[in-house]
Amino acid sequence: MESLFEFLSDKWWLIFPLSAFAGHWANSWRKAGERRHRRKVELYTLRNQSRDAEVASAARVADVLVRHTATNARWLEYELDVGKLIDFPLMTDVREPLTVAFLRAKREADGQRPTTAADMTSPAAFESYRQAVDSFALALDLAEREAKRIKDSRFSGPERQRLATARKLLRIAEDSAATPAERQQAYKRARRELDGLIVLPDVTIAALEAKAAPGLAAGATHPDGHTGQPRETTA
Repeated sequence: MESLFEFLSDKWWLIFPLSAFAGHWANSWRKAGERRHRRKVELYTLRNQSRDAEVASAARVADVLVRHTATNARWLEYELDVGKLIDFPLMTDVREPLTVAFLRAKREADGQRPTTAADMTSPAAFESYRQAVDSFALALDLAEREAKRIKDSRFSGPERQRLATARKLLRIAEDSAATPAERQQAYKRARRELDGLIVLPDVTIAALEAKAAPGLAAGATHPDGHTGQPRETTA
């Protein structure tokens, strides 16, 4: 021990480089710790941003799904209500360009619709779907506006009288106070009045039969004797 002190007493100048080395080492260790801390913070931030992006993306898809469902519901109001189709026959007239455009836009949007929001993970697929739903909603707006503007003006006087008669018959066919025989007879007469004037989609016929004549089988023989969907409107 005494010899160590003698050595140090002669080498007192070593204190300065040793102190500098110790200070440099401590500074390096501190900086390394700071770098590790920054990396942890960055990783934590990236994970949170990734989770937030996933949530935001899922929410955007969900918003488009809601708009898609709402637009389909607007069209379904026509499909399930023969009265609305009588009032606005253009909505099923496949010779009308706006109606054709709307039906094509609907098929395009329906074809891209995911089962759930979580199923759509591709940004490109989402953008394509969003645009398809926007086009679908716009096409329906245009077709609906034109149908409400024209109404039944393209029909002749006798044809409009047939439409008015069909409206009255349908009210009887859907009247629960009427007897089953009266309701079925009114339904068949209404179908005859509409035949050749308005195209009734299969789902419309099924909904009408369920309300007006529940005893009729879907796809039953048409009042004229043929089966299937009525002929296209002659408007």
